[in-house]
Amino acid sequence: MFFHFSLFLSPSTKLMTSKIDEHDILTRIQNPQTRRCAFEQIVKVYSRQLYWQIHYIVQNHEDTDDVLQNTFIKAWRGIENFKGDSAIFTWLYRIAYNESVSFLKHKRSMSSIDDEDFPEVSNFTADEFFDGDEAENLLMQAVSILPAKQRQVFCMKYFEDKKYEEISELVGTSIGALKASFHIASEKIRSFLQSKE
Repeated sequence: MFFHFSLFLSPSTKLMTSKIDEHDILTRIQNPQTRRCAFEQIVKVYSRQLYWQIHYIVQNHEDTDDVLQNTFIKAWRGIENFKGDSAIFTWLYRIAYNESVSFLKHKRSMSSIDDEDFPEVSNFTADEFFDGDEAENLLMQAVSILPAKQRQVFCMKYFEDKKYEEISELVGTSIGALKASFHIASEKIRSFLQSKE
């Protein structure tokens, strides 16, 4: 099963969170006759959210497309074992995050990545699919200099307006730590933007 994604929504646009009937999808996943159709619905509902979660980490459209496709391939291969112990998006998000980090490790030939000590170099403005104005370009440059984990938390909170409780479930970090991370990220971004004035 192969997928192709072209989700060129600007990251400053608030993402619409589609809802899915978890019980219905789980029932259909467990039935071999309806599994493929159920998975296609999952792909349709969650592709855009996952695209930007991955893009926040790898920061390049082509790489994001590759990682997103790998995420769904891995999810499809493991779909029979999904028992609904977590929400579908939480399960997909964790696969996407792990695939993103694995991709960066492979790309940079690194033996390990410590999120707190691994700032990415921005290529948002070089990405032909990013069409933000000058202010948005500056914001994304500021975001891109954050360590990966701070960047992820900031983007989920700022661009997607997720609640800390939801982010905590997705990333497995305490709400207090997330609030601290968001505060530190916001201060770094403010300092960066002030330095450009």
